[in-house]
Amino acid sequence: MENEETGPVHLRRIDPSQNMRRFYTLAIQPTLFGGASVIRNWGRIGTNGQSMMETFDQAEDAETTMAKLERTKRRRGYRD
Repeated sequence: MENEETGPVHLRRIDPSQNMRRFYTLAIQPTLFGGASVIRNWGRIGTNGQSMMETFDQAEDAETTMAKLERTKRRRGYRD
């Protein structure tokens, strides 16, 4: 993996024919004990949506998980 600092990823999926306007946000945040957390936020555009936090002991594990989630969402039609 690359060693550059990864910022938050903001994705949207808009399909007027299905009345679909969704967002998905991914971010990595360091923990107090040297690990890292992947913060996910998703929902309909215009709402607060839902959030989920997954904590890892190693920052590399968090980066791997974030990259995998981003790839999955992009395959499902989410774009920048």
